[in-house]
Amino acid sequence: MPEASDAERIASEVKRALRAIQDPKTGRSIIENGMVETVNVRDGMVQFALNVPRERARELEPLREAAEKAAAAVPGVLSATVVLTAHREVSGPGGTASSQRPPPGPGPMLLPGVRHIVAVASGKGGVGKSTTAVNLAVALAGQGLRVGLLDADIYGPSLPQMLGTHEKPRATGNRIIPIPRWGLKAMSIGFLVDEETAMIWRGPMVMGALEQMMGQVEWGELDVMVVDMPPGTGDAQLTMSQRVPLAGAVIVSTPQDVALIDARRGVRMFEKVNVPVLGLIENMSYFCCPECGHRSEIFGHGGAREQARRMGVEFLGELPLKLAIREMADAGTPVVQAAPDSHEAATYRAIAARLWEKVSAGQAPAGPSIVME
Repeated sequence: MPEASDAERIASEVKRALRAIQDPKTGRSIIENGMVETVNVRDGMVQFALNVPRERARELEPLREAAEKAAAAVPGVLSATVVLTAHREVSGPGGTASSQRPPPGPGPMLLPGVRHIVAVASGKGGVGKSTTAVNLAVALAGQGLRVGLLDADIYGPSLPQMLGTHEKPRATGNRIIPIPRWGLKAMSIGFLVDEETAMIWRGPMVMGALEQMMGQVEWGELDVMVVDMPPGTGDAQLTMSQRVPLAGAVIVSTPQDVALIDARRGVRMFEKVNVPVLGLIENMSYFCCPECGHRSEIFGHGGAREQARRMGVEFLGELPLKLAIREMADAGTPVVQAAPDSHEAATYRAIAARLWEKVSAGQAPAGPSIVME
């Protein structure tokens, strides 16, 4: 990671380069008129937002591209990502002021070399979504497929721990090389920053980081990419639905009612942005005592299966709350890799095979989706 003085120097030189970029409407530099928000520099990766009037967002796309090109040309910058954002208050229904999202991000869809992109999501945290995403990705790679694994959780990246490596990715030119692990290619913001670094970023910076990990990483040709989504229904989900052709989403939930409420929200969110829900997985479906093997349904059982039936989506399977799964995940060896003959590994492989069957049959949206209000 660069020293603070290096980051400050790069940020200063980027701002100097941006003084040559002018708003065509006013003729003033984007620095002088206050359009440039804080320039963030991490490991040679530059990110910042241009604060523009909402109604001019599409018109100013060439300005964004020029700013990104100018920043990328600064010595010491490996890559640059610039996003347009609008914080202006506008009149909402009934004359009240309401904060509005900018229109969908312009530009071509990202990840053109990936045949199928599957989001693994949950309505709330703590349900084992990342463990599920990693094991499904490793299981898909075990089928002989070319697999990528993207950690879209900027605030709480967990893939470095679960993959058992904190290796820093290399850069070739302005392209970042993903980390190879367990037969797949992986990328996470956790590979680019120190483990204890708090990512105190606003929405536009999160969206910019995601676009950078998709558009400026040398993923190559892949059969399938598994995306470990952050919990909830926020900016990351919106960015993914707008900028990549998602083949579908998998919702992970635990059996209890409070988790299933959030799972339903997750299903409805993906439906709203025209992303097919490929199915539900019930994680922590029951507890297996590591001493005697006794089964206890401490969170209830079968709730996700019933919700899938009610919502008309497929129930993909259930995984137990088992000590070995947690220990292997913490040790960086997914259970599919570390204990391939176990019941849990077989379940993950069966779910992965079903997902591949569904996406390779052509269950994918036609193009970019709508904005969530």
